[in-house]
Amino acid sequence: MKQTLKFEIELDDNNLPKNIEMHASDAAASEKDIKAIMVSAWAAKTKETLRIDLWTQDMPVNEMFIMYHQTMIGMASTLERATGHDKLAGALRDYCEFFAEETKIKGAK
Repeated sequence: MKQTLKFEIELDDNNLPKNIEMHASDAAASEKDIKAIMVSAWAAKTKETLRIDLWTQDMPVNEMFIMYHQTMIGMASTLERATGHDKLAGALRDYCEFFAEETKIKGAK
């Protein structure tokens, strides 16, 4: 079975993201009001990460901090599940705690 995930980015006159929509073959996963995306892919042949980071002009910095924090927490969980490296995952979670304190987003949603 194949699934499709497609991002449509509307650009302004300066080619900056104005609006981002996500469309999935599972219509329930589609989202029309996206303010930022961060996509990473592993290129096996070159052994490097390919990245796309986009955000709309009206993405508040505080919300970007929250997005980064949630992304890093998710990365720590994935690292632990995928590799069993509890110590590395814990260190990343410790950094996430520091990040939340420094950006004053602790407890924010």
